[in-house]
Amino acid sequence: MHFDHIGIATPDAAGLAALFEELFDAPVAHEETFDGMTVVFLELEDGYFELLEPHEDGAISSFLEKRGSGIHHIALETDDIDAALATARDAGVELIDEEPRPGAWGHDVAFLHPKSTGGVLVEFVSH
Repeated sequence: MHFDHIGIATPDAAGLAALFEELFDAPVAHEETFDGMTVVFLELEDGYFELLEPHEDGAISSFLEKRGSGIHHIALETDDIDAALATARDAGVELIDEEPRPGAWGHDVAFLHPKSTGGVLVEFVSH
């Protein structure tokens, strides 16, 4: 596994994308509307910022209401998402997703519950 991206919840993906592009020389690599939100990926040399702007009620809008803008999750890329989930399950980690599901950019994703991972929402992603 290796680092893939950090997901950041924001009420203004376009504004934050413009700021990060200027501050970090991180150009927009991909943008889409997915699962009731705008998702913008900004490319860094060794991964991405994923900006998540909700347009309807859901996990990201709830996160913003409770915590405000900020880091939502950390994503690790794996070549075998099913094996990664099995390893997590065997280690006693609570899974949010028992099976991979479609994610942004056409990738398969699965999340681990933060109460099992030191308070960090971890996403496995398979390209």
